[in-house]
Amino acid sequence: RPDLAAALRELRAQYEALAARNLQAAEDWYRARCARLHERAARSQEAVRASRREAGECRRQLQARLAEMESLRGAHQSLERQLQELEERHSAEAAGLQDTIGQLEDDLRNTKNEMAQHLREYQDLLNVKMALDIEIAAYRKLLEGEETLFNTGSVGLSAPNPLPNPTYSFQPRGFSSST
Repeated sequence: RPDLAAALRELRAQYEALAARNLQAAEDWYRARCARLHERAARSQEAVRASRREAGECRRQLQARLAEMESLRGAHQSLERQLQELEERHSAEAAGLQDTIGQLEDDLRNTKNEMAQHLREYQDLLNVKMALDIEIAAYRKLLEGEETLFNTGSVGLSAPNPLPNPTYSFQPRGFSSST
């Protein structure tokens, strides 16, 4: 029996040594595994922090772009309104100028008609003047002829020659434009 007790002690010592080694190996494995997990967790946390920073930066950029877009949209709308107002003002000015051109063309046409009427009247008056000048010249000749008869001493009872009949006719023109 002593052998059995010694064998049991030895067997127990071997199992305890084996258990201690296994326990040490399990603890080492557990510590290594924990260290790797902590390391991985730290890297993951850093990645999460970096992702959050990047997301925050993206959010800030998005907000800036949205604000810029709103500003540009407002400027665009303002420019569209200004363009429309400018087009309306230009259209009104063009219509006003068109009216002025029409009035000036009417005035020019009326002035030309008046000038044509004045020219016709002037021509009629010139014709009358020329006819009167001819008649005056005829009377002058007649008077000079009678004066010559009177100065020569021939007293006759015969009637003097009648005045030559001028060959003009005056017909004043009306304001009709029949040229």
